[in-house]
Amino acid sequence: MISPHITRRELLKSAGAAAFLTSSFGLGKARAEAPAFEILWTKPVTETPDIYYGWPTVGVTKDDELIVVASGGREGHICPFGRVDMFRSRDKGQTWTWPQTIYDSPIDDRDGGLLVTDKGTLLVTTYTDPNGKYAAMLKEEAERRAKGEKEMSDQRYNRWKKACERLGERESIRELGCFLLRSTDDGVNWEARRRIPVNSNHGPFQMKSGRVIYPGVEMWTEERAEFFRREKAAGETMVPSGNRVSVWYSDDDGQNWAFLSAIPARGGDSIDHYHELHGVEAEDGTLIVQIRNHNERNNQETLQCESHDGGKTWTEPHEIGVWGLPSHLTRLADGRLLMSYGYRRAPLGQYVRVSDDRGKSWSEPMYIGPNDVSGDLGYPSTAQLSDGSLVTVWYETPAPGAKAIVKMARWVLK
Repeated sequence: MISPHITRRELLKSAGAAAFLTSSFGLGKARAEAPAFEILWTKPVTETPDIYYGWPTVGVTKDDELIVVASGGREGHICPFGRVDMFRSRDKGQTWTWPQTIYDSPIDDRDGGLLVTDKGTLLVTTYTDPNGKYAAMLKEEAERRAKGEKEMSDQRYNRWKKACERLGERESIRELGCFLLRSTDDGVNWEARRRIPVNSNHGPFQMKSGRVIYPGVEMWTEERAEFFRREKAAGETMVPSGNRVSVWYSDDDGQNWAFLSAIPARGGDSIDHYHELHGVEAEDGTLIVQIRNHNERNNQETLQCESHDGGKTWTEPHEIGVWGLPSHLTRLADGRLLMSYGYRRAPLGQYVRVSDDRGKSWSEPMYIGPNDVSGDLGYPSTAQLSDGSLVTVWYETPAPGAKAIVKMARWVLK
């Protein structure tokens, strides 16, 4: 368990904590003070203590209904049981519906990205994790058991084994990929899944023109292509690409997708260590994409790149002085930008920053969701309601030994 050095949560509910945060985060860069803010309430979205939930995204409809999607049905952070669940709130986050499962493939479904388009369409993204990973873990457990040892309980071992046996190797690899789910009736019904080349945990964003932009990492293309070349399968269309970090677009509300551009690696970086992107369009039309970075330079900091031509070309990713990841970007009604991100150092929790210069600089952090328990937390996203208030949603471990939950805060900038 990771314990923070500071647990006086109320201290961090105003911009007056900026000096403390600057020294604690060790950023050493001059930046604007954080605006004053107030937390109206914080409460769980999920109420299923026997199920682990992770990696949520929040969106808001034109009727001010809040929608949250997340990976649910889980035993833990790593397990073969994931699915995509959806929650609704019709009272600005005071109460939430029981989860509605909107996607559950025969292998592990992870993440829950969400975009509510300007036409009211719900676009939900997810990706699958290979059965082979879990089969390898089961093999190791079987070897331990042959020596009279074990790490899994018999019940857990049998559950995992049965889950991995739902598909054979060929079918399991066919299921690998990144997928998009689409609903035009507020999530009551869902169209057949669409296979798309990229994934990122919070999904696509939309430009003022209506074009939907999806920056992400191309996943499983090489694994699938190699398998089907070996098997000489007919009709296979996936082509290995080197797992690029690329940008795709849709001009028909998420129905069809086309390649737009590739995001370059910063000098000295490996593109393989860029993950979990999200983007936003600033008021002046600049596109901003932030990247979870695991290169040695600025390891676990958020990098940022920009496009001034609608996403056709991108600047080289650069540091912005923010340790923490991954981020979610929102354009507020007043034109300011807001980034939400998880922080897995003490003091643990969820943070946001504001930019009033179209992403050129970011304010000091605001501490929105404290958590003293575990570093298994984060992936916050933020949506703005029609009254100007904000809702930030994340996942966290609520108590030692407990399964992770989805939690939210409703708050206002002053």
